[in-house]
Amino acid sequence: MILRWLVTNLVRNAAHEQLRSVVVNGVSRDRTTHEMGTDEPLPPIDTAVVFALGVESGGLVDLLQECTTTRCYSHTEHRGQLNGRHVLIVESGVGIEAAGSVAADVIELHRPNWVISAGFAGSLHDELRRGHFLLAEEVVDAKGQRLSVGLSVDRASIAASPSLHVGRLLTVDQLIRTRAMKEQLGTQHSALACDMETLAVAQACQHKAVKFMSVRIISDAIDDELPKEIESLLVQKSLAGKLGAVAGAIVNRPSSVKDMWKLKEDALTATDRLAKFLSGVIDQLPRPNS
Repeated sequence: MILRWLVTNLVRNAAHEQLRSVVVNGVSRDRTTHEMGTDEPLPPIDTAVVFALGVESGGLVDLLQECTTTRCYSHTEHRGQLNGRHVLIVESGVGIEAAGSVAADVIELHRPNWVISAGFAGSLHDELRRGHFLLAEEVVDAKGQRLSVGLSVDRASIAASPSLHVGRLLTVDQLIRTRAMKEQLGTQHSALACDMETLAVAQACQHKAVKFMSVRIISDAIDDELPKEIESLLVQKSLAGKLGAVAGAIVNRPSSVKDMWKLKEDALTATDRLAKFLSGVIDQLPRPNS
């Protein structure tokens, strides 16, 4: 979550091209948008994968064949084929409200057989390290709402894969910055990791009686915290204030530019690793009438 927040805020608020070139180059992956200028009906969607941001979905979008991108009012859709299936990749925007609304609209419009909530997550437990995966068998929030995913897994296979975990995922409405905060939430909710969208997507699927699962890659471990220079961004309300905080960080500690480049590389590594894992997961999902 820290990784995603930093990328999002730096990209969103970098109005000057010099600052933009530090972060955006390499994080944003340009895709060709094909206009749908045919009256032929499109094939039905088998699997819809809902991400919050393009920095999370980019690796999987790169794997799509015959990809068509549509930029809607509230979200972006990438439609194509993956492992012989018709797949829709959705970028809903950050947070429960955006994810829930977009997921409901996608289900209503495309009627997918499966919906997967995917993206980055923050570890709440020492065992979940950066680059590990969490398959949620239950999703909860801080208010006590809870949904069982009904995930059926081979426990022997999980035990043989140290980087793969199955357990409870906590959906939160704010950035979790410190180890102390993570440990408290992990203990309080018996959760292994946290994100900001999954419960809302799961609720939309439950309401529409659509099969659901959650796949998250750990982008920041329990010890990962925001650099002190960047933490000041959290308290800035205006664009000028945020730009000033970033500029001040670079001036006061020039090596922070290297941190931004490292951030970019970590984001690309995470999205590519997640894409390969998701491709394998989607390939194993039961097909209609199978």
